[in-house]
Amino acid sequence: MTKSDNLNRRPVIIATIVASFIMLSFGIGYRVLAARLAAPVDAISLSPEALERLPLQLGDWTGRQEPLDEAVVRATDTDAHVSRRYSRQNAPESVWLYIAYGVRARDLMTHRPEVCYTGSGWTLIDRRSTELPLSEGTKLPCTVLQFSRGTLNKEMVVVLDYYIVDGQYCSDVSQWRFKVWSGSGTVGYVAQVQITASVAPNLPAESAARIVCAFAAESASSILQLFESEGEKIRR
Repeated sequence: MTKSDNLNRRPVIIATIVASFIMLSFGIGYRVLAARLAAPVDAISLSPEALERLPLQLGDWTGRQEPLDEAVVRATDTDAHVSRRYSRQNAPESVWLYIAYGVRARDLMTHRPEVCYTGSGWTLIDRRSTELPLSEGTKLPCTVLQFSRGTLNKEMVVVLDYYIVDGQYCSDVSQWRFKVWSGSGTVGYVAQVQITASVAPNLPAESAARIVCAFAAESASSILQLFESEGEKIRR
């Protein structure tokens, strides 16, 4: 082999080494992330009864329990959850509130609306991120998704989704994945909040979006305070 051949092959060899290094790094990184996501994040462990302390009266909304099927509860792997129907006073508007807590980070990530709804036969037709102004001057980052199902008797729902991670609001998993990646024990708790409204016949989906956003803005502070107050009781 001539010296010229060696020189011509050098870039290929360097590229192969770099590519191998990148693949190895990503492989190690993936395994580290997977291990941390598989580990429990609920350093602050709440009982199922703790979440039931969320008020049934939230602003102009009055709630009632709407129990989930036991098979659904087992499938979600939650240690604690809330499932309620809230209706607005003197109005026909209502939403379904679901709060999940105490799952492993990896499991919580797989139960996102875009995964669970599409897996149940719904079609995702719109997804957007937004920030809702709250009464205390802060903002609630969240994701609003729209799903449809069927053809002749089409059903449509709007789902607002966000997370609470150690007292901070997050709009989706990408915002708190870094905390899990950054080191073991950096996440005290993760809770997922979903607010769902059906799209009424002959009404635009935007009307349902306004309903879930209105409820999210009125309930966010109470939901956050619930987790923070219960966490303080455990820390004492």
